[in-house]
Amino acid sequence: MEYTVYNLLEDLCWMSGMLFAAKVLRSKVKWFQNHYIPSSVIAGFMGLLAGPQIAGAVKWSSQAGSYPYLFTCILFAGLFLGKKEKINVKSIFAKVGDTFFINTASEILCFGIALFLGGAIVMLLFPDIFPQISLLLPAGFAGGHGYAAAIGGALNKQLNREDAVYIGQVFATIGLLTGLLGGIACINIAAKKGATRLVKEAKKLPKECRTGLIPEVKRSSMGSETVHPMSMDPLAWHVSLILVATGIGYAAEQLLDTVFPELGFPLMCLTMLAGMAVQFVLNRMRYSEYVDKKVIDRCGSCITDYLVAFGVATIKLSVIAQFWKPIVVLCIIGIAWPLMIVFVVGKKLFHNFWFERSIFIFGYLTGIVAVGITLLRCVDPEMKSETLDDFGLAYTLQSVIEVFLVAGIPGITVGFGCLPSGMVLCVAGIVMLFLCGRIYGVYKMPMNELRKGEMEKIQ
Repeated sequence: MEYTVYNLLEDLCWMSGMLFAAKVLRSKVKWFQNHYIPSSVIAGFMGLLAGPQIAGAVKWSSQAGSYPYLFTCILFAGLFLGKKEKINVKSIFAKVGDTFFINTASEILCFGIALFLGGAIVMLLFPDIFPQISLLLPAGFAGGHGYAAAIGGALNKQLNREDAVYIGQVFATIGLLTGLLGGIACINIAAKKGATRLVKEAKKLPKECRTGLIPEVKRSSMGSETVHPMSMDPLAWHVSLILVATGIGYAAEQLLDTVFPELGFPLMCLTMLAGMAVQFVLNRMRYSEYVDKKVIDRCGSCITDYLVAFGVATIKLSVIAQFWKPIVVLCIIGIAWPLMIVFVVGKKLFHNFWFERSIFIFGYLTGIVAVGITLLRCVDPEMKSETLDDFGLAYTLQSVIEVFLVAGIPGITVGFGCLPSGMVLCVAGIVMLFLCGRIYGVYKMPMNELRKGEMEKIQ
């Protein structure tokens, strides 16, 4: 049947209903609350169960599986919109150098280990499986459903496949649940050993974080009206900027594919670059002050909820059945490295609050940054460790490295192979950890012993 705009409307309406139902369930069911399962994941599983692969109650359109990658490209278009601060490398290294080195190296090694070790295992044990499946592990674990769709889409294009996005969404879903459930287990272990500085046991987040419903006295603004509604609705203004950048990126992809048909240019990278170009133009026009980063971020978060929900709902069970063995093996690798960060690397290299900082990394290396924040708030409810502040400063530089890594790694892996690509990334990550130890020191004290600056913040 021909795909029409009404099919898109039907898909969005069904998923919106499921997001509403998932939100109600999250606010009522204690298990979902105690394990901080996002409503988008619940809605995704509802869509999978109700969809044509199981119950058949909902007939997703033929293009529903393409929405995650499309939403990812729109999401990337807004990454740099509204960013007015300039990256000051010197100040970053002076204040949060260890955070930058460890966080960046952790993510690079997440990709490197998966490609080198995971790629070798796949080629050895599963010679009939395409080895680039190992790249989809960190795409899903470290990048979530967005990067899984982006990298999976790039691999589909470069390898002439149709299943890479679905496999990436499987890894992303497993990683997100692992981050939440595994992170809580790590917190309980660390609390018993006295490694947590600010709580003596794993505490629950405030009620509004568990139910997802914020009482009136605790509500905050989603953003500011930067243009007058009489001329243009403020939300329409911000959405238009995101879609203009998306359109420019798409037009650039069409042009480049015509001129260089043998090269596969990733759309999500082109929309990101287009977003940077739009922000540059806004700066030159002195319109940048009329772009509210909070509103742009809220638009991105909205897109992410639908991205995750459709990503889970459209997972092809036949793909899981076909690739379940390498998926299981690769997931073991994907879980092992974040655990090393928590109990080995972070303990030796972070200058203070090593567990609080490490469990945050565990969260966003297995799920998304929101998972890292959730775990961090379990052990640092008042944010005394300044983990999130340091991450935010370090991420201004890390984000540039991360985005171009994600944009370029599919082509590099396909062009040079998993093992060489993984080896280069592993060396780069290890060098960064070595530099961190040389510059900021290596700590060999017991995990429950206080470090410099901790006592003042604990009291």
